[in-house]
Amino acid sequence: MSLRHALNPAVSRLGIKLFAIILIVNVAISGLVFIAVSRSLDQGFIEYLDRTQTHRAETLATGLADEWARRGDWQWLRQSPRAWHHLVRRQLWPGEAPPEGLERRLGDPKDFVLHDANGLPVIGLPPDNDLEAAELRWLTIVSDGERVGTLGYRPPQQLMARMDRLFLTQQQRNLAIIVAALGLASLLLAGGLSWWLGRRARGMTLATRRLTEGDYSIRLPERGRDELSSLARDFNVLAATLEASREARSRWVSDIAHELRTPLAVLRGEIEAMQDGIRPLDLDSLGSLGQEVDQLERLVADLRLLSQSDAGALEVQLAPLDLAASLGDRLDEAGTWLHDADITLETDIEGPAWIRGDTQRLRQLWTNLLDNTCAYTHTPGRLRVTLTQTGDHYRLCWEDSAPGVPEAEMPRLTERLYRVEGSRNRASGGSGLGLSIAMALARAHGAEMTPSASSLDGLCWTLTFPAIADHQLREEDA
Repeated sequence: MSLRHALNPAVSRLGIKLFAIILIVNVAISGLVFIAVSRSLDQGFIEYLDRTQTHRAETLATGLADEWARRGDWQWLRQSPRAWHHLVRRQLWPGEAPPEGLERRLGDPKDFVLHDANGLPVIGLPPDNDLEAAELRWLTIVSDGERVGTLGYRPPQQLMARMDRLFLTQQQRNLAIIVAALGLASLLLAGGLSWWLGRRARGMTLATRRLTEGDYSIRLPERGRDELSSLARDFNVLAATLEASREARSRWVSDIAHELRTPLAVLRGEIEAMQDGIRPLDLDSLGSLGQEVDQLERLVADLRLLSQSDAGALEVQLAPLDLAASLGDRLDEAGTWLHDADITLETDIEGPAWIRGDTQRLRQLWTNLLDNTCAYTHTPGRLRVTLTQTGDHYRLCWEDSAPGVPEAEMPRLTERLYRVEGSRNRASGGSGLGLSIAMALARAHGAEMTPSASSLDGLCWTLTFPAIADHQLREEDA
């Protein structure tokens, strides 16, 4: 089964989950909107009907009081029901034809009941119909301060029931159409979004699986500026780092094998020569063997120091010390060494320069820099060492004369077993670990170590050490 097929079920499940979650959330929101708006519309519509019907009942009651004052009784309405319809419409819509639809239904004469002052029906329900009379609302009709009758009218709830909720049904139908459209849009949105996220997740899943299988060449496309694109960029940086680490580890193992094989081959050759009688077993031969053993011991010690540095277990005893004194003493001791190498030393060291450091480790750092200068500087050569204070740091510049280092090669100078000339001949330098060890020792002291072109046409190493403030130094002394 291919990797793509193996991952498809998981990716499909993710897409389905995304689709379901987005769809459910949108449908739930649409349903809640529908219920809330429908309830609000229902309540608002009933309140509107209530105000409208009450106002019309009051208008009709006023008109009936005027008719009583003019006629003196209700007999004319008992004798002519058509007069009741004519009166209601004239009072509710004076000077115009009754409207159609909902407005006309709100003013239907059958929705009103008229009783005389004794409670006897004039128009509408008989007095013994207590059930329907109890459902009506009543207004007193007063003429010249005298109660002449009562007007009953149906409340909005009964009007709604009778009109089959015409208006509300229409509005709810329109709202249902809107919610259905929203549901369809949610369906399309959920499908598109889940497909897009699923596709991005599938690509990242495949790339991650290939990364775990050791394929560090895999890269993800970086599109856009969203979080997924940022994750893709971080993934690519991780893949590039792992690829570089694997290449460095492979090169590191190969270089170590080469460095160990050379002195071992020399040892084997000399021992076999002594066994065969080609070389005599004397002090000179044993001294030659001892030199190769010393080379192996130095290489093993350097490798051990670097491994301790990588593991964060490098033994460094930090205490207040004078950087200027440590540097000056080591350069004074190396005077004969530099003279024999035909290298002129120039110093400009400002002191005291108090830092937290380890005397032995700093001495090892200066020795490695001296080894590098003596190994690669053409004779006659020059070495200039300056130490100055800049703010709360001390700046050490270690400059030597030609040859220089190409700009493109400088970032690789502290790589382990790396040589600019690419030769495996140790006669042109050491094992290739000196600058790596110097970098590790500088970092152990909280210093930065960077290469650059030297004003003497060679290489310049700049080391920046954090200084100890005066009050911190007094506290240390106390």
